[in-house]
Amino acid sequence: MNTPSVPHDFQNDIDVIGRSPIIPTLLEAIVLATGMGFVAVARVTESRWVTCRAVDTISFGLKAGDELEVESTLCHEVRQYDEEIVIDDVNLDPVYVNHHCPARYGFRGYISVPIRRADGSFFGTLCAIDPQPHKLKTDRVLGMFRLFAKTIGEVLDTDEVLTESQGALSHERDLAEVQEQFIAVLAHDLRNPVSALSAGLRMIGNGKVDDKTLELVSLMRGSVNRMQLLIENLLDQARKRSGGGIIIERAPTKDLGAALSQVAGELQAVTPDQTINMKIDLPAPVNCDLPRISQLFSNLLGNAVSHGTSGEPIEVDARLIDGYFVLTVTNSGDPIPDDLVPNLFLPFEGSGKNHSREGLGLGLFIAMEIAKGHGATLTVASDALKTAFTLRMPNSQDKLSPTEKEQHTL
Repeated sequence: MNTPSVPHDFQNDIDVIGRSPIIPTLLEAIVLATGMGFVAVARVTESRWVTCRAVDTISFGLKAGDELEVESTLCHEVRQYDEEIVIDDVNLDPVYVNHHCPARYGFRGYISVPIRRADGSFFGTLCAIDPQPHKLKTDRVLGMFRLFAKTIGEVLDTDEVLTESQGALSHERDLAEVQEQFIAVLAHDLRNPVSALSAGLRMIGNGKVDDKTLELVSLMRGSVNRMQLLIENLLDQARKRSGGGIIIERAPTKDLGAALSQVAGELQAVTPDQTINMKIDLPAPVNCDLPRISQLFSNLLGNAVSHGTSGEPIEVDARLIDGYFVLTVTNSGDPIPDDLVPNLFLPFEGSGKNHSREGLGLGLFIAMEIAKGHGATLTVASDALKTAFTLRMPNSQDKLSPTEKEQHTL
């Protein structure tokens, strides 16, 4: 692996891919749907293989602008023969079991699909590798890769047209169409298998199993819950873009403390090395939309786990104060740069441009929308010692305006 100087035309391709808000979403979705550890958009020519965008959960080590020797890659063969390459398990594949590429880069599962522009010209590949075997030769996985590769090609073509026309309105319309297409794929290809996984885990957990199996089921359930939250966040974003909005249905509930503890327990199960300290003091019912406040809390807590210092405890404080429900999530770690704070709650911005694995940048945006729907404020305070997100929501009737006393529809 090396990082030579990137020619201007390659750098332009990297910049186009980097500007697109949808492409990180596509790559994250592939990781969630397939379990593959490294997924990338690569620019591939006869002489060069350059990373344009990547999600790396296995420390493979490539980022935008990094380059591999093109002849050492299977993407080189995808370009030469204009064919997809899909390998469930290199060790069992009669064609690639002795190939130099898997041996060099240490993978067993592999898939690479061509990315083409509208005129049919070859741009590069949407590829994924993993050191473990995976079931990739299925209609669902292949259909998803082909659609996402087509979408990336459309993003490239769209950007070229927009550069020539300077059509800001056309740009927004094209991106909206790509997002709607992607969300439809998620709803069809992810929701059903996620629901099936969730049902299967419940059946296993309710059976006679040992403690080790129960622990494994708990970890798997936490992963499934995170996938479900990802899908719901994307659907909420789609409803917001289409004008449907997030519907808030408030009702007095005595179960909010238990719901918050359950969310923390699910996240704790999949991050056992990250301590989550809960302080809950809710002696009276809280007037809220319970599932939505739980979703808001899950987003804030997941953000704290992603950005907080590993091994340092995360502090959660939920209480009623003078007619307000106040929820604070605090983590240690580097402070949020001042220039990022104004855009922190915008869609596809909250994860930070310098991070590759903190999600889709929708969590904080959805949390803010839920807060607004409750007539609440969501603020952040960050310094060298800690970062704290605080929800302050009116709870008693005298704290609510006439509009806020009605059901909220953003």
